Amino acid sequence: MAYTTINKSTDHFNTKLHTGNGAEQAITGVGFQPDWTWIKKRNNTAVHYLFYAVRGATYFLNSDQTYTNQDNAQSLKSFDSDGFTLGTMAGANNSSDTFVSWNWKANGAGSANTDGSINTTATSVNTTAGFSISKYTGTGSNATVGHGLGAVPQMMIVKDLGTSVDWFIYHSELGNTKNMRLNTNEQVDTSSTIWNNTSPTSSVFSIGTSTGVNASGNNYIAYCFTEKQGFSKFGQYKGNGNANGPFIYTGFKPAFVFCRFIDAANGYDFVMIDNKRPGYNVTQNILEANTNDAENTNSNFKFDFLSNGFKFRGTESNFNDTNYDYIYWAIAEAPLVGSNNIPANAR
Repeated sequence: MAYTTINKSTDHFNTKLHTGNGAEQAITGVGFQPDWTWIKKRNNTAVHYLFYAVRGATYFLNSDQTYTNQDNAQSLKSFDSDGFTLGTMAGANNSSDTFVSWNWKANGAGSANTDGSINTTATSVNTTAGFSISKYTGTGSNATVGHGLGAVPQMMIVKDLGTSVDWFIYHSELGNTKNMRLNTNEQVDTSSTIWNNTSPTSSVFSIGTSTGVNASGNNYIAYCFTEKQGFSKFGQYKGNGNANGPFIYTGFKPAFVFCRFIDAANGYDFVMIDNKRPGYNVTQNILEANTNDAENTNSNFKFDFLSNGFKFRGTESNFNDTNYDYIYWAIAEAPLVGSNNIPANAR
């Protein structure tokens, strides 16, 4: 079978760097019109800003905070065909500050999904990339929500839009009785009221009675991800606390890695690594999804993007503590797609 690299105009994920100018500016070169854009200041402390097309360009959440959904006309003003336009808001465009944005393609504002016991207000889906964004209203009773992926999600992130409560993460390696909270460094929690002790299916995910995911009348956003051969990978690895750290096979060269310690202890952060900071191996440029910290370049954070996976070359406990377990999510740099339109593993 012949394989080709996905053309940049039809990519589904891309990292983009920009420098703020304090005035309206168009950020181009993303390669597509994003539907989820996550922006973080690199050179100074600042909260994370997560913008999503399902709600509207100027609306955002903050992954490191419990804040409600905010609206600022001078934040991200529009999603454009090759990127997005920023206004004057300092958190995303302060003059001379440096920023990174991670961009995902879904399917615009989306439409209602009726697969679950709760109908979504809107579900925006990219089945090729295995990514969807859904907005739904809670009932307060055990329920299911349609995600539109047509495959079982390996990871989900849910946030109440109108109440200052935690973010909740499901990861397949943890199972349906456990959850992580994106905005904290607290240990993995066990609760039947988050995912109702029920694993997601190819059409729906389950929610319990916790107000964090299902308060009656409250609006929620859910980001769902399913593994796609040659494009994304979800899994678990064990750290060794050594500069010759573990190698994690993905079958592709990653462009983005998100990982988190999962053993029973507090104090570990969600680590975000990409191939644009600094743009070559070995990278040691780390941001943390649950903190407002500036980019960390400590030598203990050394990390390698390889042709068929990634390898830790530092002893930082946030991703490589001795004999401790971690979960990860990786996205490919340039997926190979066969004539059957299915991404292929690296050879």
